[in-house]
Amino acid sequence: EPLDVRLARETYLEALEAATFAGSLASGRGVLEVAEAARAAPPAPEPPQASDLLLDGLAALLTEGYAAAAPALKRALGAYRHGEDLRWLGLAGRIATELWDPDALLTLATREIQLAREAGPLTVLPLALNYLAGWTLLTGDLAAAAALIEEASSITTAIGSPPMSTAEIYLTAWRGREREHARLAEEMQEDAEARGEGWAITVIQYSTAILHNGLGKHRTALAAAQRACATGETFATGWALPEVVEAAVRNGQPELARPVVERVSELAQCSGTELALGFRACSLALVADGRAADDLFREALDRLSRARARPHLARAHLLYGEWLRGERRPLDARGQLRTAHGMFVSMGVNAFADRAARELLAAGERAPKPRVETRSRLTAQEARIARLANEGLSNQQIAARLFLSRRTVEYHLGKVFTKLGIGSRTQLGKVLPGVVANGPQTERRRP
Repeated sequence: EPLDVRLARETYLEALEAATFAGSLASGRGVLEVAEAARAAPPAPEPPQASDLLLDGLAALLTEGYAAAAPALKRALGAYRHGEDLRWLGLAGRIATELWDPDALLTLATREIQLAREAGPLTVLPLALNYLAGWTLLTGDLAAAAALIEEASSITTAIGSPPMSTAEIYLTAWRGREREHARLAEEMQEDAEARGEGWAITVIQYSTAILHNGLGKHRTALAAAQRACATGETFATGWALPEVVEAAVRNGQPELARPVVERVSELAQCSGTELALGFRACSLALVADGRAADDLFREALDRLSRARARPHLARAHLLYGEWLRGERRPLDARGQLRTAHGMFVSMGVNAFADRAARELLAAGERAPKPRVETRSRLTAQEARIARLANEGLSNQQIAARLFLSRRTVEYHLGKVFTKLGIGSRTQLGKVLPGVVANGPQTERRRP
């Protein structure tokens, strides 16, 4: 500090980033101890850099709370959305996630990937690809998310780094694959404990809550979501709050949901994004009655549709339909449940689709059997290569990007053309939006 204030502040920021990954597994007072030291750091020289805004905002978040930190964090995100500072783009992306700001997350993750590809640090790419996969899951494009996850996996395998499974476990949860999720959660838990990454353990619990809310096992979902919130991790607990509300209400324990709804409201008002306000409206609706609940569900649908968060929008339709059925309005309920079921099926969000089908049947209508074109069922590897080819990359460029041989790329493209019934890559753009990918099939390698 006496010699170089900027270098000192960057060191504090690096310590904070590491501490937030360690989270509940950190020694001593962990994150709070580092944050208090950062708060006592010398002020930034004028004019402050983007990293200065990031340090002050993150330290305030950890010591004073969301409301005190949100303005500085938003200014930091604004600075990084147009900057060239690759070193802190990943941390800025985590801040965007914390603020429920998917637009900022998309910009930052895309920028980080672009700069990492240009500069060549392969250790940065897998994490950036995971962030982009997380945003892609939020839009409901599970096939594209699977392709990004597999690309990240191919890089970590090639350079000998531990696997990054955050986006993969979320993908598995949204798809409703209980056995696969359990296996992946066990591996992640073991790896997280070995590396001292408490943040990953919270991710496991949050994804478990998504999975079991989809399966209709709300007691299990409630326990997992409560454990996620209890860890106090910086970058995962906020997302688990709406899961607590839904699970508690559906488990017949609304008294557990009400104090959590207050926290959701506080975070949403500080964030101000359509996604955050949509979460708030939906959570409030679940503990409201009569006309107030009806209006809040409609507000949630409106806001979540503008946020382009299709899985969460579909969930709002499902929750609204369930509530309408409980209000003995079966005709209105069927409309909402039919919409929810169709959206879930189109995205491949299977457990929630089954839950919507059960509710629709209880409301007096049988859900249509989904139809999937077998010719469009590409593997995640095939879908990834097809998308890159459609973006204009040559076979050699695709091979370099994915750590494959050119012959392997040609082989996979040939299978793509056969499955999709096309003759050249110029036709890919017409058929890719309807492609369904099976999901990542790579063998997981232990670190």
